[in-house]
Amino acid sequence: MSSVPSDSASSSRPLTRSDYKTLSLSALGGALEFYDFIIFVFFAAVVGKLFFPPDMPEWLRLMQTFGIFAAGYLARPLGGIVMAHFGDLLGRKKMFTLSIIMMAIPTLIMGLLPTYAQIGLWAPVLLLLMRVIQGAAIGGEVPGAWVFVSEHVPARQIGFACGTLTAGLTAGILLGSLVATLINSIYSPVEVSDYAWRIPFLLGGVFGLMAVYLRRMLHETPVFAELQLRKALAEEVPLKAVLREHRGSVALSMLLTWLLSAGIVVVILMTPTLLQTGYGFAAATALKANSLAIVCLSIGCVVAGVLSDRFGPGWVLLLGSIGLLLSSWTFYHTLSAHPDWLFPLYAVTGAFVGTIGAVPYVMVKAFPPVVRFSGLSFSYNLAYAIFGGLTPMVVTLMLKQNPMGPAWYVAALCGLGMLLGLFLLSRKRWVWFQPL
Repeated sequence: MSSVPSDSASSSRPLTRSDYKTLSLSALGGALEFYDFIIFVFFAAVVGKLFFPPDMPEWLRLMQTFGIFAAGYLARPLGGIVMAHFGDLLGRKKMFTLSIIMMAIPTLIMGLLPTYAQIGLWAPVLLLLMRVIQGAAIGGEVPGAWVFVSEHVPARQIGFACGTLTAGLTAGILLGSLVATLINSIYSPVEVSDYAWRIPFLLGGVFGLMAVYLRRMLHETPVFAELQLRKALAEEVPLKAVLREHRGSVALSMLLTWLLSAGIVVVILMTPTLLQTGYGFAAATALKANSLAIVCLSIGCVVAGVLSDRFGPGWVLLLGSIGLLLSSWTFYHTLSAHPDWLFPLYAVTGAFVGTIGAVPYVMVKAFPPVVRFSGLSFSYNLAYAIFGGLTPMVVTLMLKQNPMGPAWYVAALCGLGMLLGLFLLSRKRWVWFQPL
C-alpha cells in the first residue's frame, strides 16, 4: 500500500472560488516578488554610478554592478534548498510566506540605502547583502509557488494552475519594465540619479509587504495537511532521499529548467539589447516590442498549462518546441530585411516561449509529496544557477562568431525540448509520475 497521499477522489471536481482565490493571490505575490528581483537590472547603470567609487573605470563599475545582480542568482540554490527542506517538514504555506518577506524587506531597504558618497565602501557591501537575501528568497518562491498551487487544485487542473502561476511570474518582468520606462519618462536623467531611482525599489517593498498580508489568507495545502495527519512526513533530510531515490526526476527537471531559462534569458531578457545593437532599433521601440512579447508569453503559459491538462505535457513540449524553433528562427533571420515585422514576429515568438508553462506540470508530478518541494527546488535552482548564469556568456561568445548566435542557441534548446517531449510521450500513462 502506497504511503503517498492522493487527491484523486477530488480530481474530477471543478475549480471552486477558493481555488481561484488561491491561484490569484499566489500569482499576484509571484508577480510582485519577481518584480522586486528584476527591477535592479533596469537601474543597473544608475546604481553602479552611485554605489561605487566615482574614479572607477566605467566598464569595471558596470561589471561589478552586474556582479551584484548575478550574486542573487548564485544565492538561489542555497536559499531554495534550505527553504524547501523546511517546506517539506514544516509546511508549504510557512515557506511560501517567508519567501515574500525575505524579498520585500531587502527591496525596501535597497530603496533607502545611503550611497558611496555618504558611507563609502559600506554602500556596495550592503547592496550585495540585500541582493543575496533576494536571491535566497526567489530560490524558495518559484518552486514553492508551483508546489503550493498544484497541491491545492484538482489533479486534472494542475497544468492550468502551474501555467497561471508561471504567467504571474512573467508578468512581474513586464511590471518592472513598465515601471522603469515610466520613471525614465517622468523624470530627467539628473532627477533619476538624485532620487527617482529609489521609487521603484520603495514601491516594490511596499507592494511586497501588501502581498505578505494577502498571503495570510491562504491555507496550507490539503496534500501536506494529510501528510501531517498521517504522520507520513520525511523521516530523514528530504534532499538525501531525493538524491538517493529520484535521480532520474532530478535530471529530467534540470533539463526542463535549461529549456525554460533559454526562453526567458535569450528571447525575453537579452533580445531587447540585441535589437538595439544588432538591428538598429531605437531603445523605446525595442522595449515596446519586448513588452508585447511578455504579454504574449504570459498568455502562452496559461494556454500551455491548459493543453497539458488536456493532452499531456509531452505533446505540448514537442509541438511547442517546434513552434518556437520556427518562430524564433524567422524572427532573428528576417528582421534585418523586414524591420516592420518586429512586433508581430516578436509577439508570436513570445507566445511560443509560453511553452515553458508545461514545465512545472512535469516537475511537480515527478516527485512524491513527501519530498516534492525539495526535489523540485534543488533541480530547478541548481539548473537555473548553472544555465541561467552561463547562457548570457555563451550567447555573447556565439555572437562574436555569428550574428545569428542567439537563433542557433534557441534552436539547439528547441531540439532538446522536442527530445524531452518525445521522452514523455514514450512513458505510457505517465506511470513514472507520482500521484498527487
